[in-house]
This record gives sequence, structure tokens and C-alpha cells, in this order.
Amino acid sequence: MIIKSMETKEKIAKKPNIGKYLKRYKMPIFLYIFITILTGVGDVFRAIILANAVEKITINDFHMATIMLWIVLAISLFQRVGYYLLNYIYYKYSNKIMSDLNLDLAKQAFKLNSKTYNDHDTGTFVQRIVEDPARIVDSMATIVDVTMEMLTAFIMIIYIATLNLWISLVLISLLIIGFILEYYRVKIRRKNRYIVRRKNDEINSLTTEIVRSEKDIKSLGLEEELSQVSKERYKSYQNARYKMDMTDVNFWQVRNFLINTVTILILIMGVWLMNMDMGLLSMATFMIIYSNNGSIYSLVNGFREVTNSYVDIKVSHSRMFSLFDEDEFITENFGSETVDHIVGEIEFKDVSFTFKEYEYQKPETLNMLKKHGNRLNKKLISENQIFKNLSFKIKPNTTVAFVGKSGSGKSTILNLMSKMFEADDGEILIDGHNIKELDKETLRKNISLVNQFPYIFDMTIKENLLLAKGDATEEDIENAIKKSSLDEFVSTLPKGIETRVGESGIKLSGGQKQRLAIARAFLRNSPIIIFDESTSSLDNFAQGDIKKSIDTLKGHSTIIIVAHRLSTIKNVDKIFFLDNGQIQDIGTFDELFKRNESFKSMFLAENI
Repeated sequence: MIIKSMETKEKIAKKPNIGKYLKRYKMPIFLYIFITILTGVGDVFRAIILANAVEKITINDFHMATIMLWIVLAISLFQRVGYYLLNYIYYKYSNKIMSDLNLDLAKQAFKLNSKTYNDHDTGTFVQRIVEDPARIVDSMATIVDVTMEMLTAFIMIIYIATLNLWISLVLISLLIIGFILEYYRVKIRRKNRYIVRRKNDEINSLTTEIVRSEKDIKSLGLEEELSQVSKERYKSYQNARYKMDMTDVNFWQVRNFLINTVTILILIMGVWLMNMDMGLLSMATFMIIYSNNGSIYSLVNGFREVTNSYVDIKVSHSRMFSLFDEDEFITENFGSETVDHIVGEIEFKDVSFTFKEYEYQKPETLNMLKKHGNRLNKKLISENQIFKNLSFKIKPNTTVAFVGKSGSGKSTILNLMSKMFEADDGEILIDGHNIKELDKETLRKNISLVNQFPYIFDMTIKENLLLAKGDATEEDIENAIKKSSLDEFVSTLPKGIETRVGESGIKLSGGQKQRLAIARAFLRNSPIIIFDESTSSLDNFAQGDIKKSIDTLKGHSTIIIVAHRLSTIKNVDKIFFLDNGQIQDIGTFDELFKRNESFKSMFLAENI
């Protein structure tokens, strides 16, 4: 039975932005901003009241001074309560926002096609999914907090400026110079920050690879070579970071020198005005100027923090949501056709596929950054046509194998029929339905793929199996383990199937990983099961057990095998012998061995 949705294709979702996530928690965010404003206003009143209290003391009005100090204490207690509420709101809802972002970005990553993963390093995804959301949320909180501090400082500066014309002119001039310096610093920092983040991605990718390949590195004695590569990557990152930081330092030194010099000059001016017998400046006014002489620094320094945070948000936002950019991160495309029952017939009709390799360049200069934003400049550097007008048909519930020399296109066929790769031309049909028209659930639930190097998750053996079939019974799990020849190994474990296998299955041998992956496929019981070199890490005894297990599936599922070891496919119903992207011959093992010299030579070379 075929069910078609109202639309032939899903509509592409609009590229999201951070506003979508903030709207979900608009009331707590509004409350956070409101409390921040109140605490900032408290700073202003506290400073003014304190200055007036000092003036009252100088004229021996101790009663009024005491009242004013009690008011200051009350304001301070009010602010303490406000700061507690701010921390409560921030930690509770910032984690919610980050969690929402992490989840949506991870979901988007699941939609990306295999070619996209091949074209980007691991750090690209880890940084965007995990670290960029945290940077955005932290930077937004910084902007709110520092903006209110700036507002407080600005109000105090305005207040001071209204007390004396000459002081106000000096303050206005200083602020203009300070903001001009900050404007140019921010322009340069945005470019530098972008480069630093990109180089940080490269370090994360290399570190991930080193951790995951620790055994290979030691066995091949590659410690020195990879240490040198790491040294170069870290040096490049450090140089970029040093350039960014020192540029900031140079601007800050000039700015701070001006601020420190001018604030001292303002105090000297205040003393001079007080010393004159014209009443140009009172003691209370001088105390306000004195106690708030750091307001200029707070205002300009706050502007620095706000602009730095803004740059971080812009860069992180661009990087993070670039995962939704189809030009750079291409997603899988599925149709809308649902098929309730798949038998397992597969057909290729004049299928062509060319593997294209691109060189990706990030914008290095400020002008390029403005023009291209965070997007990659993609340049085609090579292309290799794997197939041209390839046609064949696999009958349902049969067991077939694809064999041939390395590079002949065996694994590419598997990737095409499971829609990991998209064909350039032609049709790939399952039960007569073009896989481009099938929806995701129909395609994925009916095909199980066991790779040469399967990924095992940092869970227990049982949990890894339940990923394939969440409602599997204990009997189902036991049968899958037995069919995959994993039962003997499991029986030696103190915790049995409740044993954790470590990240990437690090506690398992290569053969044990493959058996666990095969057990997942058996448990899923899909009508189409693909084995891509899935017995390559098994010894002869285990390989024989797996062959028996595969034989038990014969007649119940369509089984497709790619194998270098021709001895493992002697009993399949049909063999497709590939050479240079074309099917050179088709037949049983015995038929090909008798009539095809190339096939015979491969088998004999394997068994010498």
C-alpha cells in the first residue's frame, strides 16, 4: 500500500535565528532585564545619596547624614536580593536556551548528507553544536549586565556634567575620542576573532583524531610526527590569538592612558574650582566627582565588553546557523512517498555517479569576511567518474555480492542504494519505487547497513542493541547475539550485556565491534541488509560463524555483501564482478571461477 502526502516534497524550513529561542523564555528574560535596570538605578541613587551624606557631615548635620546612610543600606540590601534573583534566572534559563540550541543543531546535523561530513572536519561540527551556543548565551548575558553598568555610569557622567560647564566639555570630548578608538578596534577584532575560531576548530579536530586513533599512533610509532603536526597547529592558533589580543592591548593602552590622565585633570580642575571664592564647586559636588571618577573608564570599558560580546555573538551565530545553509552544509533530501511493505527488490537503471573533491577556503581578510560572511569558498579541484549508465537488478530475498579490485565502485553502489550518496543521473528503484520519492522512514527502516568500521556508542552492549529496536525482548536480544557469534564473548563478561563498551567501543576488539554491529542488524530484521566488508576484522572461525548466520537469513531478506575475501561469498546466489565502474560479469561463484580469468586470479591470489 502506498500513501502519498499532500505535498510531493517537504518545505525547507526557514533558517532559524537566536530570536526564535529567546521568545520561548521572553518573560524570564524580561524579568532579568527589569531587575538589572532596578539594581543599576540603585547604584546611581546610592552614589548621589552617599555624596550628599558626606556633605552633611562636613556641616555637622549628623542627623540627616545618618538617615541618608540608612537609605544607602536599604538600597544595598535591595540590590543584594536583586543580584540573587538575577543569578537564579540566568543559570536556570541560560541552560534551557543552550539545551534547546544544542538539540536543534544536533537534529540538523543528523539531516546532513554523507558527502557533507566527508567535506568537513569533526571540529567544525563539535564547535558549532556544543560550544557556539554557550558562547552566544554567555555573551548575551554579558551585554545585558554591562549595558546596565554603562547606563549607570552614563547617568553619573551626565549628572556630573550638569554640575559644571567646563567639566562637562572635558567629559564629552573624552567620550568621543574613546568611542572612536573602540569603533576601529571592534572592526579589527571581528576579523581576528573569526580567524582564531577557525584555527581552534582545526585544533579540536586534530585532538579528536589523536584520541580516537591512540592505538594506531603507538603501534606505528607516529608520536613524534603527530606531535610536530600538533605543535604547528597550536603555534598557528597561538599566533592568531596573540595578534588579536595584542591589537586589543594596543588600543586599550592608548584609551586607558587618555582616560586616566583626563580623570586626574578633572579632579585637579575640581580642586581649583573649589579653591576659588566664587562658589563654582561645592564639597558635595566634588565628592560626587571624586567618588565617580571611574565612571568614564566604566563607560568606555563597558563599551569594549559589549562590543567584544557582540562580535562573539555575530561570529558564533553565523557559524552555528550555517549548519542550516544548504550551500555549505547540504542535507539529505527525501520524498513524500510512504510504502507500508517492502519486499526487497533493488534495481539500478542507467545510474551515473561522479565523485567530486572540493577545496574549501575560509575568508582570510576583512573585505572577504564582509563579502562572504562565514561561508566557505568552494572550488572544484578534482572529479572522478565512478559509474556511467550502470544497470543491474537484484531479486527480492536473494543473497548477492559485489566484488572487484579496490576503487572499482563496490562501496559506492552500497552508498547509492542506501541513499548515503545521491546519483547524478538515472534511477535507483526499491520494489519499483524511485528512492528519491520515498520518505525517510520508509527508506531507513527497511535497510540495515553494517559498515567495515562500525561505530559503537559509549553505552552497554544491551543499550547499543536497543538502539536498533527499542522494543526488543530479552529473547530477541539473545538470538541476535547468538546469530552474530557474540554470545561466547558476552558470557565471559561479569556484567554480560550490561557491560559498558567505552567511547567508540574502545573496550572491544575490531572483530567484537563488527559482531555487535551485525547483531544490531539482525535485531532490526530489515528486508534489505547490506554488509560492507563487515567480516574483514574477524578470524576464520568467527567468519565462518557469521557466514552461517547470514545463511540463516537467506530467503527472508535481500542480502547484499561487499567483500575482499572471495572465500566468504562462495554460497551467495549471484556475484556481480566489477571492473572500472562497470559490471564485467555476473554469475555464481563456480560459474565465474570457471569462465572469468580476472575473478579466478583474484581468488587464487587471496588464497596463496
